Amino acid sequence: MEPVLNASEQASFDKGRRRDGWRLMRSAVAPQRAWVVGGVAAGVVWTAAKLTIPLLAAAAIDDGMRAGDQGKVIRLTVFMVLIGIVQALCTGMRRYAAFRIALRTETDLRHRLFAHLQRLHFAFHDQAQTGQLMARANTDIQQVQTVVILIPLTVAAMFTMTGVLVIMLWKNAILALLALGALPFLNVAATRFSHRIAPVNLALQEELADVSGVVEESLSGIRVVKGFGAERQQIRRLEAEADSVLDRSLAAARLRAGFMPLVDFLPTVSMVAILWYGGHQVLEGHLQVGDILAFNLYILMLIWPMRMMGMLVAQASRASAGAGRVHEILSTDPAIADAADAVPLPPGPGALRFEGVRFGYGPGRFVLDGLDLEIQGGEAVAIVGATGSGKSTVARLVPRFYDVEAGRILLDGIDVRALAVDDLRSAVGIVFEDTFLFSDTVRENIAFADPKASMDAVRSAARLAGAADFIEALPLGYDTVIGEHGFSLSGGQRQRIAIARAVLADPQILILDDATSSVDPTKEHEIRTALGEVMTGRTTLIIAHRPGTIALADRVVLIGDGRVVATGTHEELLATSDEYRSVLAAAALTAADETAAADNTAHDPAAIPEASV
Repeated sequence: MEPVLNASEQASFDKGRRRDGWRLMRSAVAPQRAWVVGGVAAGVVWTAAKLTIPLLAAAAIDDGMRAGDQGKVIRLTVFMVLIGIVQALCTGMRRYAAFRIALRTETDLRHRLFAHLQRLHFAFHDQAQTGQLMARANTDIQQVQTVVILIPLTVAAMFTMTGVLVIMLWKNAILALLALGALPFLNVAATRFSHRIAPVNLALQEELADVSGVVEESLSGIRVVKGFGAERQQIRRLEAEADSVLDRSLAAARLRAGFMPLVDFLPTVSMVAILWYGGHQVLEGHLQVGDILAFNLYILMLIWPMRMMGMLVAQASRASAGAGRVHEILSTDPAIADAADAVPLPPGPGALRFEGVRFGYGPGRFVLDGLDLEIQGGEAVAIVGATGSGKSTVARLVPRFYDVEAGRILLDGIDVRALAVDDLRSAVGIVFEDTFLFSDTVRENIAFADPKASMDAVRSAARLAGAADFIEALPLGYDTVIGEHGFSLSGGQRQRIAIARAVLADPQILILDDATSSVDPTKEHEIRTALGEVMTGRTTLIIAHRPGTIALADRVVLIGDGRVVATGTHEELLATSDEYRSVLAAAALTAADETAAADNTAHDPAAIPEASV
């Protein structure tokens, strides 16, 4: 979340962001320098051809038609056609180069951004809004692509303007100064326009990202929205954000509407000056008619470059703002990374030891404070505690989703921070409380950790997870495509596929983070049976609060106030720990409420979710 800044601080921040955006665009275009040179070269030839035609036309009139030299008129006309062909070929080359550079730059930036987002730590994603990240990966990068397209075109426009200026001064300096006298006013107007539209475009990019955030949240949480009948509320939210986008867009449109007419009007003023002064020069015999035609053609040539420059000023403002927002992500360093002297994971039984571990998700209270715990290789340990006691945090620290603030965690005697992150996480399999499945086939979801896994390995994992029977009963079996997040399946089915996914990864350490909490209590025994099979021979951490799941463990560890309060078997803690009995009692009450809710849904048609009707 960005800090709250006053007006001057915000202006300085925005200026720095746009500066970073320009640097990012330069670095993104750099690999395409060969195509940039080619596009610019085509633009130079195109400009030379375009500037030559008015001179030939003037010569055809003054030296051919007026002199009665038909042969010269024909020769000059043929030459103009040949130059026109060269100009057309260069137009195609220049435009292809422009689009290739832009599309390649857009693709490379999107790859860089997505890869960097994958590397960023959990704490970053805890704070970041998905819709904002999607906006930076789409809208903001598209703005960069649009301005990059203009690079070869703008270079050609600048050469055209320079060439026109040189030729006009060479032909008649006074007439040239009259014709081009309005350009300084255009330069002043363009500078003012650029300064005024830059903050408006930056604000527009922010508002577009907010719209993406509202849409993403509403669609991802559609079941919650419908469950609370909050559709109108979300529509009003989107309307408010869309109105803000409209306001910013109209503000930018008003600025463009005030600037672009000037770009169109100034060439007309120049043509009037040419006709007024040039006409007098022709009548007095100091200038030829062909020169008047050439000057008018050159002034008409300036209309496109001047419009191009106006478009570039406006688009460059949006692109630098968008690129600056992308740079903010790319410049964020992953907090979890391999140590400079990272070591590979050694062979071992998967023994874990927590030594004086302290950790908190933010400044203030520590979730874990002085946690000491030892787990033998192959041992199954249930971590139990009240809500907020830190039991899930224990599971997140083992694979280094976060790093401890004090103390250390050892895997087979080696600090996990000394291990290569990929090696560590390949040794740890996790079944989360909130099961996430991808919109893909059942087979691809199970083989997520190893896409090259054989079908036999997938089926074996599914059998171990107790999922084979219901998968084979699906319309296309393992080739059945699961709907988004897996909501086309029941909670128990999703959980079993998640277990199969962890099994196929063949982890040394298995972490079950409340793996049965979202499952109907009446079906929990099916998941427990599958888990019992999967846990065999693996070091297992079971984050649980239901007695049935706790019973899978060899030992139970009770956590309170960020440290181990008691340890023993389930029966021993029931007999000796009041706090353990309180935790289980609270869990039993919650389970009873869930069962009652399930029974009510089964008997009350009005309680059936809309999506299932």
